[in-house]
Amino acid sequence: MNTLDQTDIAILKTLQENAAITNKELAAKVNLSSTPVFERVKRLRDQGYIKKYVAILDTEKLDCSFIAFCYIKLKQHTFENAERFMTAVQSLEEVGECYNISGDYDFLLKVYVSSMKEYQKFVLRILGELDCIGGLNSSFVMGEVKNSYSVPVR
Repeated sequence: MNTLDQTDIAILKTLQENAAITNKELAAKVNLSSTPVFERVKRLRDQGYIKKYVAILDTEKLDCSFIAFCYIKLKQHTFENAERFMTAVQSLEEVGECYNISGDYDFLLKVYVSSMKEYQKFVLRILGELDCIGGLNSSFVMGEVKNSYSVPVR
């Protein structure tokens, strides 16, 4: 694993705050000229520290601000069931995140829809069609306290 120096860390932190920052602005923030910053960002991408750049969209304006966390239990813990579930989830646009977890449930989904009624349709019409699911439990977001969209950079 490559080690990061303080300038690399500053670049990563700055890009997490605003990935649309220009190279010139980034260079000014980390006290370097544009060319070395460009090379460092390229190296950080090439080494996999930066996976991709994304835009964070407004769920209210896009009518998908009803957020549910859906805990999934498979019928049986077989490779085929897990594979079938994971493949199906990849194509569901309502699912923003999916994690294979330990504990009472096997998977955790973060689901974005417009309303409770739409979530009910999602559960019954979409998840209900997956015969590998043995159980499901849902929690609903009442308010977002923190979502920094960032990971600790040390």
